[in-house]
Amino acid sequence: MNGKNIVLGVTGGIAAFRAAELARSMTKLGARVYCIMTKNALNFITRQTMETMSGNPVVVDMFERPDKWEVEHIALAKRADVFLVAPASANFLGKVASGVADDMLTTTIMATRAPIVVAPAMNTNMYENPITQRNMRTLREMLGVTFVEPSVGQLACNTVGKGHIADNEDIIAAVRRALTPQDLAGRRVLVTAGPTREALDPVRYLTNRSSGRMGYAIAEAAARRGAEVTLVSGPVSLEKPAKVERVFVESTMDLYAALERLCGAQDVIIQAAAPADYRPEHAAEQKIKKTDGEPLAMRLVENPDVAGMVGARKRPGQVLVAFAAETQNLLGNAAGKLEKKNADFIVANDVTRPGAGFDVETNIVTFLDREGKTELPLLKKSEVADRILDHVLKFL
Repeated sequence: MNGKNIVLGVTGGIAAFRAAELARSMTKLGARVYCIMTKNALNFITRQTMETMSGNPVVVDMFERPDKWEVEHIALAKRADVFLVAPASANFLGKVASGVADDMLTTTIMATRAPIVVAPAMNTNMYENPITQRNMRTLREMLGVTFVEPSVGQLACNTVGKGHIADNEDIIAAVRRALTPQDLAGRRVLVTAGPTREALDPVRYLTNRSSGRMGYAIAEAAARRGAEVTLVSGPVSLEKPAKVERVFVESTMDLYAALERLCGAQDVIIQAAAPADYRPEHAAEQKIKKTDGEPLAMRLVENPDVAGMVGARKRPGQVLVAFAAETQNLLGNAAGKLEKKNADFIVANDVTRPGAGFDVETNIVTFLDREGKTELPLLKKSEVADRILDHVLKFL
């Protein structure tokens, strides 16, 4: 979203106050936000508020004299990388679906070639009215409009039903998808993420430091780029990315079974999880108690190689990406995994480096494939995720 031009249309409705939060959030992400408000919107939120939140003048009147001469609705229509209307009233949907362009907002949206994202908000009965639903179908079919469906909640009229404007996070995610080339559309991508837990007794377990952030960032980026994404996640404290199906697992054996079941249907498998290499041979049925200073002996057995199993089953055209989180001999260990796992490439990182590894927002990785290596600088994990997917495209 950084450096992109977002035209934000605001229509009249109690949810108009949310437009201010949206404008502020998108500017914080680096976007340039230009607001168009209908005259009815001014009954719910002031022009000054939207100008303060967006950092740009707000347009309302078709015949306002601009600071510099230009046909303003055409200028905004051309400037937009994405055109977002939030909230969108039933009146607005009906006018645009019927080709009515009688104010600045409807005129500009009729003139734009940018992707259009619309977040409706209205009374439940108005939203479910067959005319409103017909108008939405018309806008999808004729203009390719992406609708961010309203949620069920308590409305301003004190009824509870569908019509409450979607969460800002979901609206911004839709804008980001509209800005992103859909180069993974039609592809099925499976991503594993997070640690596993190996039970010692009903209270304790063995695990590792993985937070799942890298895998979740990859799943989110793949969905934004149009893929059908399945996220197989160990125990983490992260929100599920939008447009992603999440499958929870606990142990490495659970992860192994999930991939046995799911991997055959995928085009791309990215193994960012950190499964435990060992598990207790026998988990105690009751909580293990101290024994007056006596040492506790426990026998560990090796878990099966999840990535190796997937690599052995890999079919022609299927892409497998494995991770190598190392503390020494990074490239040597990664090269060994490349062959052993039958991976197309390895994402290797030295978790002892500052800013890399577990439970941080950044990473430093090297891609290793059979043609050589590609070293990346310190990047946010969200940026690393897109670089990984860019590299995946070379193998598809």
